[in-house]
Amino acid sequence: MKDSLRNKHTSTEILAGISTFLAASYIIVVNPSILSQTGMPFSAVLTATVLVSFFSSLMMGLYARNPILVAPGMGLNAFFTFSAVLGMKVSWQVALGAVFWSGIVFLLLSVFNIRTYIVRAIPRPLRYAIAAGIGLFISLIGLSNAHMITAHPATMVGMGKLTPALLTFIAGLFIMAGLVLRKVKGGILLGILITTILAWPLGRWWGDEMLVSGKEIFSTPDFSLLFKLDLVHSLQWSVAPVIFSFVFTDMFDSLSTFVGLAEAADLLDADGEPRNIRRSLVTDAVSTILAGLTGSSPGTAYIESAVGIESGGRTGLTAVTAALLFLPFLFLAPLLSMVPSIATAPALVLVGVFMIRPVIKINWMQLDEAIPAFIAMVLIPFTYSITQGIVWGFLSWTLLQVMAGKARRISPALWVIDIFSILALIIQ
Repeated sequence: MKDSLRNKHTSTEILAGISTFLAASYIIVVNPSILSQTGMPFSAVLTATVLVSFFSSLMMGLYARNPILVAPGMGLNAFFTFSAVLGMKVSWQVALGAVFWSGIVFLLLSVFNIRTYIVRAIPRPLRYAIAAGIGLFISLIGLSNAHMITAHPATMVGMGKLTPALLTFIAGLFIMAGLVLRKVKGGILLGILITTILAWPLGRWWGDEMLVSGKEIFSTPDFSLLFKLDLVHSLQWSVAPVIFSFVFTDMFDSLSTFVGLAEAADLLDADGEPRNIRRSLVTDAVSTILAGLTGSSPGTAYIESAVGIESGGRTGLTAVTAALLFLPFLFLAPLLSMVPSIATAPALVLVGVFMIRPVIKINWMQLDEAIPAFIAMVLIPFTYSITQGIVWGFLSWTLLQVMAGKARRISPALWVIDIFSILALIIQ
């Protein structure tokens, strides 16, 4: 009996790891497509992306024992490319050095438990709001990937056209929802595979866009970016704003992701804090150091981990499974084109449903708590930034507590966070 339960648990964790990988695997191609605009070789950034994702997620599973995938972060790669290199005219070698030094700062903050104190300083209503906001954010990403929501010149956003691709996404969404509703084991993963099969004809019969392709299979790893960072010039005063931005953005992206996933999936310890938070944050710091050494933008915890968690992933085995699935793509990256974005988009939308559940724990009648929670929750998807949501959540919480005559409820750590939040807004 115990063996059968153990086998059932193991298979659930493995399926969850596969689901997480499929939901986040786009980073293998998307990260190099962004960073290569700095002049870094596409193939070398792809290799770095795989290495960072593999080692970081493996460490998260084996050391921190959490079902959370770690990989080069979206948003952080955009800042690296468009703000640091193209905007501030910093060379990519110096920018990689800034990534490395920001990772060292992360590590020191984590080792001395400073980041853990920051987590504990986050008021519970904001934690619930962050979880719900991340859920809305993930759903927005899914709907955008499926082109169900598109940019509109008059209304900012609008409904996309009912193309064959969008109809395939809708079909996949309800197939996946039905599987989850019926409690089919691995329902999310099965839904992704079914939607991929449904999407296959779109690459052959309709339009010019190749949604599913299987022409190329093999590629060779390119290690030319290994140890190409400039450690000396990245310590110049002119590069300090880049390091600070990496530190602040990565720190709060990771913190909010850990808090949001923990609250949504009940991954909490006996004190109600995110499970193994100190080890998880150390892992995140090591990931950023590794990114600088191998040739990528900073690593961070991925909100797409929620896909695997909702599939039943609760232990480090989920992260280990996802990590191992990255490694073959040192050689097989073109295979990812066989799983189009409209196949993983339904999973992201459904994860939004699961993650918004903590919102019922917020006391909406207590306005000094409800207003900051609402601001944090809606700004995460509306600004397309977890960091912006949590920064304005912190600031509005502090301001309204003071206005309500409850300044004594504000911890010293939260005052410090507010100062750094304001500095981050000024720099941006």
